[in-house]
Amino acid sequence: MATNGKTNGATMVKGGNLVGLTKNDYRGKPTTLCAGCGHNSISNQIIASAYELNIVPENVIKLSGIGCSSKSPAYFLERSFGFNSLHGRMPSVATGATFGDHLLKAVAVSGDGDTTNIGMGQFKHIMRRNVPMVYIIENNGVYGLTKGQFSATAEQGLRLKYQGTNPYMPIDIVQEAMASDATFVARSFAGDAGQVKELIKAALSHNGTAVLDIISPCVTFNNNDDARHSYGWGREHQEPLHDFTFVPREQEIQLDEFPEGSTKTVTMHDGAKIVLRKLEQDYDPTNRKDALRIIDEAYSEEHLLTGLIYLDQSRQSLPEIYQLPANRPLNRMTQAELRPGADRIAEVNAMLF
Repeated sequence: MATNGKTNGATMVKGGNLVGLTKNDYRGKPTTLCAGCGHNSISNQIIASAYELNIVPENVIKLSGIGCSSKSPAYFLERSFGFNSLHGRMPSVATGATFGDHLLKAVAVSGDGDTTNIGMGQFKHIMRRNVPMVYIIENNGVYGLTKGQFSATAEQGLRLKYQGTNPYMPIDIVQEAMASDATFVARSFAGDAGQVKELIKAALSHNGTAVLDIISPCVTFNNNDDARHSYGWGREHQEPLHDFTFVPREQEIQLDEFPEGSTKTVTMHDGAKIVLRKLEQDYDPTNRKDALRIIDEAYSEEHLLTGLIYLDQSRQSLPEIYQLPANRPLNRMTQAELRPGADRIAEVNAMLF
């Protein structure tokens, strides 16, 4: 393998990144989803994000449930570990996997049906525990794998050719994430590839549950221009909160190109930084009250509000709560290391009486 020297201790391959890998090393199997499906665009941005962040694929675990979206992990990071779980039960598997090896980066892909219908209870609890993972919901408002039935995120009054009219109020994933005290909440649109990539890069560096609700149009069952999960509606109603650029800590942060007073720099747990360039809105993503207000306003005014909506860096993640060893995962320890001694067992038993 030809190299052109070393950078930051990593061998750099000609045409590759700092860990010696090319973009092809981050790809997966050829997609079997419909041509034009928004899920394919999201997979491409996961590939680009991992490549640009110099992530070693073997240090990633991929997780999913059931549905079109949950097929997506097959299409990126083929060299990574993966587990395709039961419908709506991915968060339980993700909790166990990240607890067993908290040194792995967890990337979970779910759908609006997988998360907000059968999986809503598990979705709420993984945010409560602040499991360190990227939780991407590929949101198209329908069950695309089973012929386009309405999901819980489909808007009331939506009429589809084979399903009739939806009589129910929708569940808003961002509102649910905020209500559940998620520590990273963002929304994007699959048609805005640049924003999707920057949000995924930021989410990969967050120490906690990073929820990304990505509107991902289903071109087969739900792409009428008046449907809120369609390409037409998304492009017409998209309202970005800010221009969003993620700056890894390995790179020097240059703010000279930005107008004075137009940026907000947020430092992530691992030292990486997010740079937010303000547009017309003076918006602070660390202000919970503002986040709740703009979500409600966007819903009422039928705007597709996108960007980093909320960020909380103060809460501990699940491994920190349980004080797991910093550099050694539980699944690499021996039974002798994991099993408590007789004195400790006696101490615990004494507490029960």
